[in-house]
Amino acid sequence: MIFTNAQAVISYLYTLPKLHDKADLSYIKRVLAVLDNPQDKIKTIHVTGTNGKGSTSYYLSNLLQKAGQKTGLFVSPYVFAFGERMQVNGQNISDDQLVIVANQVERALSKISRKESNFALSTFEYEVAMAFTFFAQVKCDYAVIEVGIGGRRDQTNVIIPEVSIITTVGLDHEKLIGPTIEDIAREKSGIIKANRPVVLGNIPTSVLPIIEQQANQMHAPCYLLSRDFTVNSNQRLSYQDKQHKLEFFIKPEVESYDIAVAVQAFNLLKIPLTAAEIVAAINQTVIPGRYQILQNDPLIILDGAHNLQAMSNLLEFVHQEQNKRHGQVRTLIMMMKDKDLGPVFSLFNDTDQVELTTIDYPRAAKKQDFPKSIQAKYSYHEDWQQAYNKLKRVSTSHDILLVTGSFYLVGNVLQLEAGK
Repeated sequence: MIFTNAQAVISYLYTLPKLHDKADLSYIKRVLAVLDNPQDKIKTIHVTGTNGKGSTSYYLSNLLQKAGQKTGLFVSPYVFAFGERMQVNGQNISDDQLVIVANQVERALSKISRKESNFALSTFEYEVAMAFTFFAQVKCDYAVIEVGIGGRRDQTNVIIPEVSIITTVGLDHEKLIGPTIEDIAREKSGIIKANRPVVLGNIPTSVLPIIEQQANQMHAPCYLLSRDFTVNSNQRLSYQDKQHKLEFFIKPEVESYDIAVAVQAFNLLKIPLTAAEIVAAINQTVIPGRYQILQNDPLIILDGAHNLQAMSNLLEFVHQEQNKRHGQVRTLIMMMKDKDLGPVFSLFNDTDQVELTTIDYPRAAKKQDFPKSIQAKYSYHEDWQQAYNKLKRVSTSHDILLVTGSFYLVGNVLQLEAGK
């Protein structure tokens, strides 16, 4: 197969299987070997965590760019365009570059298939192969690599990073890497590599020993939030470790953890950057679809929170803002049907207006996918655009309109607003 345009590449990716029967790294390692192991030609930082890994990756990328490093960034999902998945110095991979690297991966697969006719990659494996090929081809100094799911068996776990990061551990993707939080902690600790430092964020004390034991076995120096570096958000957001004391713009508390982890990881790289430059890089970072303020009158917040931990953090922030504004919280939520669709709704206040919706996407939950108690309690709208416009129209200057549950819905709203 030869690709001639970017849309053909993207369309093809979504015809591939999501998973292999064998959950290991043999497929991705095989194709990367034929591609001459591009992942070994760049320095990397590996980021996992139930929540916060995307934000941390964006903060780190900006810090590296501020320090003059040519920086790759591999993240998921995308909000506006597929090219967000693979960025260099904040710029999405171009359509032409996407076609070039996809055809390189295809040529590698053709070589393998001469001996193994049934050899094929999953969608994510193909994306990982393209990303490493792209970053090596453009000669990145560093690439920040966000894990897809878990860590130990994730297809990105083929690198020996300069620093590993575990932002949080909570319940999500239990069917793949659970079912318990201890199982999830073990899976995420699999990104820790021998003699390479690991930075730990807001880790529950119940599973911290699991991760620390893995770090000890790997002789990996371990830096833990609130022990080796601290952050607090009173009047200003303050970060402190043994060498630095920094102050940033105030951010939601959960974002403060991600900032602290990113700064600590960056400091371990020993790349020169002044305190003022570090602060500027963090303050200038915009993370699409994460605590994103669309407007202030009414306050419209977009966030792709899609699990219990992320939604709990988000709603805590939203209700704090509500206490300042004394208005109504109105929420438009769409979720994927393979998520646990009940528990997140227990986090809303009884006074919150919550509206369910869906989008044109195979995994998007429809009304019948929600528990009957949720169907009975909240209104459902098949047309997300009409539902969003209605909530926006009835919201007053004191109100808060929250769009959440999926980055796909957030992306749709951003594109709608950009087209106005």
